Amino acid sequence: MLNVAFVAPFYLPTTLRFLEAAAGLADVRLGVVTQEPLERTPAALRQRIAAHVRVEDALSAEGIHVGLRRLSADLGGIDRLLGALEELQVPLGELRDALGFAGMGGAAARNFRDKSLMKDVLRAHGLPCARHALVRDEDEATAFSDATGFPLIVKPPAGSGARGTFRVETSAQLRTAIAMSRPSGERPTLVEEFVVGEEHSFDAVSIGGRLVWHSINHYLPSPLEVLREPWIQWCVLLPREVDSPRYEEIRRVAGPALDALGMETGLSHMEWFRRPDGSVAISEVGARPPGAQFVTLISQAHDFDLYRAWAHLLVFDEFDPPPRPYAAGAAYLRGQGRGPVRRVAGIEEIANDLGPLCVEWRLPRAGQAQSASYEGEGYIIVRHPRTEVVEEALGRIITRVRVELAK
Repeated sequence: MLNVAFVAPFYLPTTLRFLEAAAGLADVRLGVVTQEPLERTPAALRQRIAAHVRVEDALSAEGIHVGLRRLSADLGGIDRLLGALEELQVPLGELRDALGFAGMGGAAARNFRDKSLMKDVLRAHGLPCARHALVRDEDEATAFSDATGFPLIVKPPAGSGARGTFRVETSAQLRTAIAMSRPSGERPTLVEEFVVGEEHSFDAVSIGGRLVWHSINHYLPSPLEVLREPWIQWCVLLPREVDSPRYEEIRRVAGPALDALGMETGLSHMEWFRRPDGSVAISEVGARPPGAQFVTLISQAHDFDLYRAWAHLLVFDEFDPPPRPYAAGAAYLRGQGRGPVRRVAGIEEIANDLGPLCVEWRLPRAGQAQSASYEGEGYIIVRHPRTEVVEEALGRIITRVRVELAK
């Protein structure tokens, strides 16, 4: 029986899915370090948790360490330390180093978390990525733009997804983005060239430094465009033909990139571009499960539970690559206007036309608060053995469903 500590700062819906998966593993006693009180733990999950420790700060190494000491006393030791959030990977890595736990250490975690360091590592290994610079003031940003030209991307070095990211096309926009970012010597901002092309993800499982499985997604349109235009309803498509020759170039560089960054055993999320000439460029890589319902999408495409498989992988260093009988996709439903949801139109039509294809729904409800996330107010997940059927269904959903906000 292994004693496993799971760090879940807050009980977000996706975090709970990972936590429930870990709690269901055979031969595991699970303890939780969290900022949530015990009474907020879902009743069914509470019965499967061996220990619960509440701390003031479950996002810092110091705060987590306080919880681990108490958890270790309750469980009689700890064998593995888990956490799914991007923000947790460095503190968890530092604690694994300090306490002698197996798994990714602090140095590798920083390679993935610090996007400027990541690109330095990739470039040092001859791997394709955008040119970049860490800037501490407007003058340094201007010097980079003079050398590289526009358009550029401005973002925090330790961001995740496309949060806090700006596309700038002029010197005036660059000055505005730098002013909003407020860089300093202690807290620089990352500026990089904007890569033109199709944007995709490459989600991969590695065991002992060897890439053993991967999945590829298409963003329709790109996350950055979604952030710039809050009215856009967007999609992610997982083609069934994951081994298509058109993905040969990213398969060629993805393994060496993960190896250079220090991936040993885990699930990683790589964002990459295919340029018009067919070449690829790695945008950024996270040493954690993907967000935006990607784990659910992959589970649907492979007809298995990737949440559980991720937990099993990190605890037992095992992963059984499943076949891929389906293509899958998610249509993200975003409100038009501002304020709470007023009404949702088109759902009945979609249910009548596409009902059997829709395998998971989270529909916006009247009165629901406007989401602060680029994922929007809800989503619909579809799957089918043929990729073109899924792609057509996604297009019909985002053009026919309309989420109207109060203003």
